[in-house]
Amino acid sequence: MDGQVEVQQVDEEGLEELLTVAVEDAAPEEVMPPVAGPPGWTTERQETFRNWHRARRPGLAGPLRESTFAITHNGTIVGSARLALRDSHDVLEAGMWLGRSHRGRGIGTATLRILLDEAARAGARTVVADTKSHNTAALAALRRNGATLIASQDTVEIYAELMPKSMLPPPPSTANP
Repeated sequence: MDGQVEVQQVDEEGLEELLTVAVEDAAPEEVMPPVAGPPGWTTERQETFRNWHRARRPGLAGPLRESTFAITHNGTIVGSARLALRDSHDVLEAGMWLGRSHRGRGIGTATLRILLDEAARAGARTVVADTKSHNTAALAALRRNGATLIASQDTVEIYAELMPKSMLPPPPSTANP
């Protein structure tokens, strides 16, 4: 991958840039929970997108126990990532989406690596993620970051479990005694 990948908290300016990426380069169902109404990026759906991200600004310590980030590649917002506390204090769920024109470039793999570092700083012992069996890019990013993948017997759902880097055991010593 060429270039620098970073995540940043979503402020108002970044939120508008993120919404522009979503509207121009992704379908609503790829980037947010379902909203009733006609398909596409309606005014109501755009406002719901904004409100969803605003509600998560307090972060993991806030009432929703979730934090969202804008993903930047070479300083340009290209998608969004999130971390959410699950039932246990030391389990975080990771998720992300990238604009279609930014997929397949290694940005997702790099972003997941950043999320694992964020999770370690937050004290997580495990990071989990869900995806679909046909999402080859997500599966590749998960595998490259050491995920254990578990396929559902009845659906196309894939459950992934990862360890933040600080929780991984040290590599075996190669020194001779």
